[in-house]
Amino acid sequence: MVKEIFEWVKTIVIAVVIALVITKFVQPTLVKGHSMYPTLEPNNYLIINKIPYMMREPERGDIVVFKSELKTTNGKEKDLIKRVIAVEGDKIEVRNGKIFINGKQMEEEYINGDFTSGDLEITIPKHHVFVMGDNRQNSLDSRDSKVGPIDIDNIRGKVLVRLFPFDEIGAVD
Repeated sequence: MVKEIFEWVKTIVIAVVIALVITKFVQPTLVKGHSMYPTLEPNNYLIINKIPYMMREPERGDIVVFKSELKTTNGKEKDLIKRVIAVEGDKIEVRNGKIFINGKQMEEEYINGDFTSGDLEITIPKHHVFVMGDNRQNSLDSRDSKVGPIDIDNIRGKVLVRLFPFDEIGAVD
């Protein structure tokens, strides 16, 4: 009887530890807008990985989820999903519908269309990244002063996997 109770306790403890590890390092999220189209669409169910940015800084091209100062209709902080375009120290320019990083024009096969609106020139501050949605004409991102460059501490994680819709399950690039 004591052996059976010990086995049950051991199983419960292992399950709790696994659950804590999963919730500490992995988080589900749901896409609500069109700003990342065509890469992500509304109602895509994603898993974000919190581990990469515990060990390194975000890199250009990473799709990240971050908390913003924007509020939802019920007053909570709004999480946004965007692609990292420039990192600390980079000089980003948007002109004539194109993006230039450190003077070199970016090739962006993933965006919706081939035009990026805005006219700006900024050097990314220390410990920040510059993010944009892939649907440039319908994206509230770092080009807007309401969002601006993102403090790395506000990044919740890197998008890892799409779980829904089922016919698109897999890694997100």
